[in-house]
Amino acid sequence: MTRLHHCFINGQFVENRSDRWIDVINPATETLLCRIPQSDKEEADRAISAAKAAQPAWEALPAVERGRWLRQIAAGIRRREAELTATIVAEGGKTQQLAQTEVLFTADYLDYMAEWARRYEGEIVQSDRPDETILILKKAIGVTTGILPWNFPFFLIARKAAPALITGNTIVIKPSELTPANAIIFAEIVEEIGLPPGVFNLVTGYGPEVGQALAASPEVGMVSLTGSVNAGIATLEAAAKNVTKVALELGGKAPAIVMNDADLDLAVKAIVASRMINTGQVCNCTERLYVQEGVYDEVVRRLTAAFNAVSCGDPAQDDTLDMGPLISADALARLEHKVAHAVEQGATVAAGGKRKGDRGFFFEPTLLTNVRQDMAIIREETFGPVLPVIPFATLDDAIALANDSEYGLTSSIFTENLNTAMQAMKKLRFGETYVNRENFEAMQGFHAGWRKSGIGGADGRHGLEEYLQTHVVYLQAR
Repeated sequence: MTRLHHCFINGQFVENRSDRWIDVINPATETLLCRIPQSDKEEADRAISAAKAAQPAWEALPAVERGRWLRQIAAGIRRREAELTATIVAEGGKTQQLAQTEVLFTADYLDYMAEWARRYEGEIVQSDRPDETILILKKAIGVTTGILPWNFPFFLIARKAAPALITGNTIVIKPSELTPANAIIFAEIVEEIGLPPGVFNLVTGYGPEVGQALAASPEVGMVSLTGSVNAGIATLEAAAKNVTKVALELGGKAPAIVMNDADLDLAVKAIVASRMINTGQVCNCTERLYVQEGVYDEVVRRLTAAFNAVSCGDPAQDDTLDMGPLISADALARLEHKVAHAVEQGATVAAGGKRKGDRGFFFEPTLLTNVRQDMAIIREETFGPVLPVIPFATLDDAIALANDSEYGLTSSIFTENLNTAMQAMKKLRFGETYVNRENFEAMQGFHAGWRKSGIGGADGRHGLEEYLQTHVVYLQAR
């Protein structure tokens, strides 16, 4: 019998009142895993009301007490590591190693954010008036919401909930309808440890129904979304009528630059890792490659061999695989169309180029040469294991090509010359630049995009402060 999951509101799992369900499919086998409620605005409003009622008491707790709750959630995650890993593999198609890494990193992230309990602070500013002190206090926003993607579904719960909760906010999470079961386990852990009701709530459903209801609610102080540009625009529009704060992490078209003096062993290994992780379905990983003319042929030769050597299959059956399936049939169809269109425009398939097998949503690691800057495969986000390569003459040429994009999330460069790296750091127009390494951020950094890649950011002190608002007090002594 197919398992039915339920929403988590005000400290308990609630029955599906609508009797509408969404099927969750295993992308490697195309079999039914479970069903979740197709919730509506009414359910979203119930969760918001619970969060609103719980927020004053939660904010009144000393931050260090809130931090202890985060640590209990982290401990619960570690206790259920194996179950969570298997769940993420089954519903998201991740390799077992990557799924396990996501689970443990999520627990570490909660512990890291708990440490900020004694560290986030306000300011005292000098006044122009005698006997006056100006205080800048940092306070909770109130009710926050997190609208999640499917590619790192478990970690993104913590990335939104941990900074929200440690700073005294409550939260309503909407997981992706493609990967909700891991979020259900997170809610079960919250229930098991006895987190005060209403502090954390979970509502399942589709973005146009539930996500828009969360963004449009006048009771919500902040909505944070990770997803596509179109989803971000829709969220902005929904939040605009209440002037609700919006934080967005959207798409990316990350360029990588390989200079003639690069360590090619390191560069090729990092680029392949960056392109194949999670089957290429990562917004901050390399989506287009620019290689200096002196090493172009050698880099293409090495990448072709590396792409052809990537192992791909059902990650639940083999824990040594490099790559699993794409997330859905729609994702597979889109990728097939993008590669076919690139070939029609003149690109050459140096490796891969087609669907793999006839069951599951698998696509071969694909390397494209004879690519031009004006092609859609360079301009539009691909979100799959496809890498187009373009040669360039000078560093300035490479930087101009890299910056020629409506996206601005991440970038990378491979060079042994410090001056070259410094020039790239100065001129690249992206929220992040990686030098001689794969594209993957640290929890103590700040993950934020420019242009259509987003508004605001996450992680570290700056990400924590997204969940705070200022209250300025002019204190006049008498």
